[in-house]
Amino acid sequence: MKLSALLRTTAVALTAALSVATLGTSAASADPDKPSAISSITKEGRTWHMKVYSASMGRDITIDVQRPLDESTPAPNLYMLNGLDGGEGTANWKAQTKAIEWLADKPVNVIQPIGGLGSYYTDWEKTDPRLGLNKWRTFFTEELPPLLDDALHSTGVNALTGLSTSGTSVLQLAEAKPGLWKAVAAYSGCAQIADPAGKQFVKLATETWAGGNTENMYGPSDSPLWAANDPVINAEKLRGTLLYVSSGSGIPLASDVQYYLGSAPGVMGGVNLGLGMIIEGAVNACTMNLKSRLDGLNIPATYQFNPVGTHYWPYWDEALHNSWPILAQGMGIPA
Repeated sequence: MKLSALLRTTAVALTAALSVATLGTSAASADPDKPSAISSITKEGRTWHMKVYSASMGRDITIDVQRPLDESTPAPNLYMLNGLDGGEGTANWKAQTKAIEWLADKPVNVIQPIGGLGSYYTDWEKTDPRLGLNKWRTFFTEELPPLLDDALHSTGVNALTGLSTSGTSVLQLAEAKPGLWKAVAAYSGCAQIADPAGKQFVKLATETWAGGNTENMYGPSDSPLWAANDPVINAEKLRGTLLYVSSGSGIPLASDVQYYLGSAPGVMGGVNLGLGMIIEGAVNACTMNLKSRLDGLNIPATYQFNPVGTHYWPYWDEALHNSWPILAQGMGIPA
């Protein structure tokens, strides 16, 4: 099935079967006279719960940091972006996987931002009535890194991971500031956003699921901002970054079926299974197109195209393990 057909099928299924409760985001206005700064730090064992004021967004952003075992030695920073709800609900690494525990013996600061529901972690053109003021690109590329480096006494070397919608975002962020993240891993993210199918995918996530309006993000469908933020179109900016990209085929295993049928009662379990298959099949097509573009530019990357697998957390947990050698290499630590 073509990517556009997959996304149309997803849209029909979502409209007919999904009623998603979204989380509120209070509208904020940036104060140009108040600089970005760390507002507070609460320590819970090796986890630092930080509030970081974003001057561009005019509010505090929650950042959880798992510190390395040896805090006396400077360590690099591994940024781990969450799913569609930005970690405000249950679509986050901590709730869905054992990834944070697995990273506990690694000599890294594990950076877990909380927030950004449906935002794609990008800079929006306008404040959205539902999702508020979003300037996440500015926050992640300009405001947050120097504050963390100072507070954590880090090495200043960064790597970045993301899954699903944030699998798109990590590529966009890497292109927005080449060299800031030495290694980037994108799991099951659709790298195309400027073509009709890619735009539909973004609209499904941001509008149908999260309740926002993509015209406040990049403008109407004919706005040049869509192309300006498309990771495939701007793939040249990924040159020099260590890349790991993975996706599944959408074909479920028995464990996938068991998971989805157990995730919701009755017919909704079957609907969720169908969505998991369709979405992963769609992002697989996006990922194949990204590979073609990077190959054409002679930009190397490590790919994992799984012959099976739907759109859910166990696959991303596995992908984190598989991508660890690339991430560690970028951060300059033993794999």
